[in-house]
Amino acid sequence: MNKRKFISIAKDVINLEIKALQNLKKNINQSFNEAVFQIANCQSKVILCGVGKSGLIASKIAATLASVGTPSFSISASEASHGDLGMISKKDILVLISNSGETTELKNIIKYAKRNKILLIGIVSKRDSILHKSADIKLLTPRANEAEGIVPTASTTIQLALGDCLAIASMKYKKFGKLDFKKLHPAGSLGAQLKTVEDIMITGSKIPFVNENLKMSKALKILSEKKLGILVVIKNKQRTTGIVTDGQIRRFTEKKINFDLLPVKKIMTKKPILIDKNELAAKALEIMNNKKITSLIVVNKKFPQKTIGVIHVHTILQTNIL
Repeated sequence: MNKRKFISIAKDVINLEIKALQNLKKNINQSFNEAVFQIANCQSKVILCGVGKSGLIASKIAATLASVGTPSFSISASEASHGDLGMISKKDILVLISNSGETTELKNIIKYAKRNKILLIGIVSKRDSILHKSADIKLLTPRANEAEGIVPTASTTIQLALGDCLAIASMKYKKFGKLDFKKLHPAGSLGAQLKTVEDIMITGSKIPFVNENLKMSKALKILSEKKLGILVVIKNKQRTTGIVTDGQIRRFTEKKINFDLLPVKKIMTKKPILIDKNELAAKALEIMNNKKITSLIVVNKKFPQKTIGVIHVHTILQTNIL
């Protein structure tokens, strides 16, 4: 076969799946709202199950739901009739996925759900199927033309996309944000990208605090000791009033005035740039790049007048957030 034909085949499959997704978009209705509401308010676990390729999709949807704050896992349809039904409790939500809705392996699971009054959500494309008739919430997917007429492709793409929709909608309903997401993704490059300012800021005795009335001769010693290139100026119980940078110091010393005897408040910049401890470190780096500075004062937005840390550009770059 000509290699150029492969590209044509790929485009045909993609077009087939795009059309399937367009039809899915038209099919989203009130049943989807009800499914999201139930999943988001589930007090136990969401359990997903399918047969064959739909079983693989079930595993992926379960993983996505779990990653955005909804405890979920998938079970094997074939193993369910051999003891795994015991994994399902009455407070759980059961999501069964099947293109035809007539798969033999699902029948025992449906009976179990009905007998124990377990909420059943059915993702199925056949309206008169056992699954569609039995489901408490019916997510009817459009019938799709498969690649070469037989290979599960467009139908599984629909199932996967619908699962993503359920996960993201329930996440938004529960107001599951970046900080929540970070807790469940502490490792790898994603964990690094989600690090907050609080995760990597300099704290405690490492912060170069100086009183605004301190003479610059003594302030310079603190600047040298802390090695951050800035001084955080405070007044009365650590209320932050300004910042002094090594750049400012160089400019003042060039004026050939009696610099050492000046109080810090004569040198400092008032109203320094602040960042909340819960902001992403990537946001802090963006601010530094835009303002052409190397450090930011960190605060808790509830008490913006008190410095709780300092974040330096070198610290951010060492975390490999880019």
